[in-house]
Parts: sequence; structure tokens; C-alpha cells
Amino acid sequence: MEQQEVVKSASLWKDAWKRLLKNKLAVFGLVVVVITAIAVIIGPAIIRWTTGYTYDFIPPDGELIKSFPPSLKHPMGTDDSGRDILARVLQGGRISLMVGVISTIVSLIVGVSYGATAGYLGGRIDNFMMRVVDIIYAIPYILIVIVLLSVFGGPNTPNWIQSIAGLVGGGNTAGLSQIVLLFFALGLVSWLTMARVVRGQILSLKNQEFVMAARATGVSTPAIIFRHLVPNALGPVIVYATLTIPSVMLSEAFLSFLGIGVQAPFASWGSLAAAGIKNISVFPWQLIFPGVTMALTLFSLNFLGDGLRDALDPQTRKF
Repeated sequence: MEQQEVVKSASLWKDAWKRLLKNKLAVFGLVVVVITAIAVIIGPAIIRWTTGYTYDFIPPDGELIKSFPPSLKHPMGTDDSGRDILARVLQGGRISLMVGVISTIVSLIVGVSYGATAGYLGGRIDNFMMRVVDIIYAIPYILIVIVLLSVFGGPNTPNWIQSIAGLVGGGNTAGLSQIVLLFFALGLVSWLTMARVVRGQILSLKNQEFVMAARATGVSTPAIIFRHLVPNALGPVIVYATLTIPSVMLSEAFLSFLGIGVQAPFASWGSLAAAGIKNISVFPWQLIFPGVTMALTLFSLNFLGDGLRDALDPQTRKF
């Protein structure tokens, strides 16, 4: 019986993959996301090895410290300090994608645990936990992020965040601490909808036969929640996680645009757009290239999320 369930489960995921491949927009989004991820991971190293340019390299010649339009030497041009925009866009994409992915992982851990616990326990506990979610929902989450960054940023950054930044970046902990703080700040306010999605799934699953069998055999409550119920709710979780990444990236871009996100010498697509918009009438390439790259990536992630939703939705699956 167990072997038949495994085969059935595998066939459902295989069927979902086939349905995803039939969605042209979703396939386009997947291709763009994969290419972007590969480019931001290995691109800065290739540029540094072939040209010597890095995201923070300023030419020593004073005459070169000005913005040049796109050319063979600088495919995306340079900024006001003579730094190569292509290198900065790739490095900024690395930070933007990291913020999106890691913050989504944080929201997954918090939201799945919270929603699954509330849905399984039910009763007054569920009612209390979800009222807490409603109260937090009433506060604009971007304000919560701004408050967290203002309170815990700069000299008030907790020691454990500085330790993580030190492990990642060696002695350069100032800018990295702000990035790590962004990871947790955005993740800790992005779990609310995830908790509601998971709770709804758990409510529909907790009275199934396999859960009753687990209770009858003496399986503990945490084991029932995280071993039996959560794996069966992974479909909607994966879909919403895919849609959460572009939302978090857009929030990070907005914060960096306001000047309270990623700090120099590091850059993200939002901070690059904020720097480029100041010179849009004179040096439009400073805004066009990071803006178009960010927009294309966000569109692709949304296309991929919509495709996954359609592929994993059992109501639209053809038998």
C-alpha cells in the first residue's frame, strides 16, 4: 500500500511538471530566472578575471571618473564614479536575489510552523493565534520593516547579526550587517499570508485517515504536524513561496530606493535605480539597465509562480 502511494505521489509531481512545460510564459520565466541566477553567481568573477572591473572599482585616472555611455569596453556604460554598471548590476542582482530567497526561507520557516500548529490544534489556540495575525496584518508591513531597520541598524545592530556578517565578509561587516538585517526583517513580516495558506491546508487534512492512524499509533503532535501534514501541503506552499520572492525583492528595492536598504559599497537593483534616477535626463543608461533587469526578473518570477499554481492545482488537472 505504501509503495502504491509513493508511485502515485511521484506521478502527480511528474504530471505537474508536464503541465508546467506546456505553459509558455512559465517556461519563459523559468529560463530567464535560471539564466539570471547563473549570471549573477558567476558573472562578477568572470568580469573581474577578464577585465579587472569589480562593482566597487573606481579608475585611478581622474579623467575616467565620469559616466560613459554603453560601449564594447563597458556594455552598460559607467556611473558617475567611473564604475562599470554591468559589474554593479550583476553584483546587485546577487544581493537582490539573496534577499528574496533568504527572506522567503525565513517566512517559510515561521509561516509554515505557525500556520500548521494553529490549524492542527484548533479551538481557542487557533482563534488566538490567528487574531494575532490579524492584528499584525492591520499594520502596514513596510512600516514594520522600516522601524526594524531603524532600531536595529547601524551601531545598534545585534551582535549575532554582526557575527554572521563577519563570517560572510571578513572584516567588512558594516554593509553586510545591513543586508543580513534585511534578510530577517523582510522575512519576519512576510510570513503572515503563508501562515494563513498553510492553516487552510491543515484544516482540510487533519481529519484524513492517515492522520487518525498516526494518532491511534501514538505519534506525537509535532511529528503529526511536520512529518505527515506539512509534506501533504507542499503544493500551495511552493506556489506561494515562488510568488513571495518577487514581492520581497520589490520591497527591498523600495527600501534601497529610499536609502535605508542596502548601503554602499554594496549595491542592489533598487539602490542602482535610486542612483540612476538622479541623472535620468543626462545619463539614462544608469537607470535603464538595472531597471529593465529587475523588471524582467520580477515578471519572470511571477510568470513562473502563476505556472506552478496552475500546474499544482488539482481542480485544473486533467485526468
